[in-house]
Amino acid sequence: MVRGANWVGDAVMTIPALRALRHVLPGAHVTLATRAWAEGIFTDVDFIDDVMSVDGGERHGLLRARVAEIRALRKARFDLAVIFPNAFAPALAAAAARVPMRIGYATGGRRHLLTHPLAPPEWRHQRHEVFYYLNIIAELERALTGNDGEARRTVDIGAPPPPLGLTIASVRQDSAREVLRRHGARLDRLLVALCPGSTNSRAKRWPSERFAALADQLIDATGAEVVLIGAREEIDVTRQVVRGMNRRAVVLTGETSLAETVAVLSVCDLLITNDTGPAHIAAAINLPTLAIFGPTDPTTTRPFSDLAEVVREPPECAPCMLRDCPIDHRCMTAITPRDVFARADRVLRRGVTVATVEAAQ
Repeated sequence: MVRGANWVGDAVMTIPALRALRHVLPGAHVTLATRAWAEGIFTDVDFIDDVMSVDGGERHGLLRARVAEIRALRKARFDLAVIFPNAFAPALAAAAARVPMRIGYATGGRRHLLTHPLAPPEWRHQRHEVFYYLNIIAELERALTGNDGEARRTVDIGAPPPPLGLTIASVRQDSAREVLRRHGARLDRLLVALCPGSTNSRAKRWPSERFAALADQLIDATGAEVVLIGAREEIDVTRQVVRGMNRRAVVLTGETSLAETVAVLSVCDLLITNDTGPAHIAAAINLPTLAIFGPTDPTTTRPFSDLAEVVREPPECAPCMLRDCPIDHRCMTAITPRDVFARADRVLRRGVTVATVEAAQ
């Protein structure tokens, strides 16, 4: 059993570790125990066998959710629990369910709940988060084989990790195009998705009026269809963007499941987003992405893809990692719509050139 991450972006960043786990234990039945939304990311992947939905307490109360999780884990009779989150509760659930082998980081006072507690690596804040998760699998292999050299040859956190590489089935892409059509999108144009929200931090949001100005500029200069995406909790910021626009946007915020959002992104030409879950989804499906960073650190949480670019004008106070800016939000207001449009235009022109060449062939 792998206890998955609790946020969409973090869940995507565990993919290299999950791929490595399949390589280390090719004959194992791997269950990903995580929030129900994760099925929208891990549908059709070949490195896990099934997803067990774990309620975080949002629906039935925290205590009932914990008891239900323990019962489900105990009933499944797992031999091994790989625990990605640093929180206390996932380790407690695995221990209470009597999973014989439990490996994860010894954080949050949970060392005694793990049979194989790991010290967080010294390099944690200097390397991307994918290596933080991948290191757990390297340590697992070392524990299983007892051969330090062999473990390092198989799962080497000093080497480039396996690709994120999520493939979206053509039937899902067809359904995504139908969703876009129903909401008024013209599919003979460039499709540029904008994600102006972020569910867990207001400080990570580039101002809505700047998203609006950017959207208008994209439509006027490139003829693109602008598609606004996001969770239901982000509908207010999407409405602010729409009110600030002079042109028409296709609004999907709150209208699609996570699985549908993933599929929609797979048929787009570009995503422009704050540092939030869709940025990492786009990286996983090889969609060109511009990720606007302010209070957070791209060293550890940038979209992990060669097709992703970070847009950033950091002042001295960044990265502060705060959820609300106590001063004037200068890390975000320093970034102008003109700056982002120039980057977007270059990406779109590069993509059109490739598409034109492929069509001619």
